[in-house]
Amino acid sequence: MFQRKVLCLSNSPAARKFIFNNTVRQMSALAGYQFETLSVSQPSDNVFHVQMNRPNKRNAMNQQFFKDLGNCFTQIGDDTRARAVVLTGSGKMFTAGLDIMDFAQLLMPSDEGDVGRKAFQTRKMIKALQDSLTSIEKCPQPVIAAVHNACIGGGVDMISTCDIRYSTDDAWFQIKEVDLALAADIGTLQRMPKVIGSHSLIRELAYTARPMYADEAKNIGFVSRVFKDRDSMVERALEVAKDIASKSPIAVQTTKMQLNYARDHSVDEGLDYIASWNMGLLQSTDLLKAAEATMQKQEATFDDMLPSKL
Repeated sequence: MFQRKVLCLSNSPAARKFIFNNTVRQMSALAGYQFETLSVSQPSDNVFHVQMNRPNKRNAMNQQFFKDLGNCFTQIGDDTRARAVVLTGSGKMFTAGLDIMDFAQLLMPSDEGDVGRKAFQTRKMIKALQDSLTSIEKCPQPVIAAVHNACIGGGVDMISTCDIRYSTDDAWFQIKEVDLALAADIGTLQRMPKVIGSHSLIRELAYTARPMYADEAKNIGFVSRVFKDRDSMVERALEVAKDIASKSPIAVQTTKMQLNYARDHSVDEGLDYIASWNMGLLQSTDLLKAAEATMQKQEATFDDMLPSKL
């Protein structure tokens, strides 16, 4: 009787939510992924969950965060266990953007030193921040951003590098830099116009720094789905990541590479690029496995990618 009662309770929506939340919370950090500002777990086979872990600072992006993010996604890119990644924020909001206090000393004008040399020094810093976020785009595994509440400044730069974007219905996005007398310089102005396809809107958002709320973000295609709360959003993001992870990693990673290339090149160049790749990849045994599974109405099982020889 007790077992039946427990089973019945476990099937209720509230119980499923409780079980899901506790499963996510109790996941221990993935071995080999130790970072000050990020926590990394593996909630299911071949799915990695990267969570920004500065809740008391509203996940503000300090210098250590950029170092951690670049190292994390470079490491994931080489991890043969990883086939899909979910990126989330902890605490009350996704991210408050750049940690201005942490960067204050680097950003403050100084009368010391030659202006030309200081310009080269500043450029090097900006390029390092850009490279940190670009590590998500260069990561061969698809990355799903799951945004709740605020996503400000550098957070918009970051999620613009992701493959898929989900949000909660209370989420809002803000290109904040112009309010700080800055031009956004780590990706938003370069990537977001290609994501939403409207230069008029991106210019309005960038010139005014007005917030864009979830319904508008959904309407323009910046996010593809909106959820009622963070728990249901993360649960769905992990389900989609699990579905992606069940596919041939050769097919998925090649698809991401081709989409990124096609975004930045002509149609003819993109067609030539995929032809050059698929002349070898079409000989993969994954095609035979997929065809056999389809005929037998079963799910195919694919091998992990090979580790780097370097």
